[in-house]
Amino acid sequence: MSTILNVLLVILLILVVVLAVLYFLGRKLEKRQVEQQQAMEAAAQTVSMLVIDKKKMKLKDAGLPKIVYEQTPKYMRRAKVPIVKAKIGPKVMTLIADAKVFDVLPVKTEAKVVVSGIYITEIKSIRGGAVPAAPKKKKFMDRFKRDKKAKGSSK
Repeated sequence: MSTILNVLLVILLILVVVLAVLYFLGRKLEKRQVEQQQAMEAAAQTVSMLVIDKKKMKLKDAGLPKIVYEQTPKYMRRAKVPIVKAKIGPKVMTLIADAKVFDVLPVKTEAKVVVSGIYITEIKSIRGGAVPAAPKKKKFMDRFKRDKKAKGSSK
């Protein structure tokens, strides 16, 4: 009986140590994120741009400066990111968009956006109308609910 108790105490001790490490690591990362957010807000500026194209692609294929690819963590280099090609003044630039902005941003339309470096953080306005709401994510069960409604109304 005492060996089982000893094993359980060792497991409990390991869990407590792991949780403590995760707690302090999380607090450190949270502070770093707050600092980065403040830096992004300080560098933010509103610009008017004509969105030429938008798509999700890998950083290497996006046509961004080489330094952006080199500074990206290795685990994020393979991930697809929302890329926007836009004409800002006389220059055509490749920018990275926030995920919620990317869904709403219309193509071949002029828009006023908040840009921080090469990152689009917010849409202020769209020429010729209001900023559309973000499209609602479809859930798996929504397909079946919609099919039932369509069948019920056609009878």
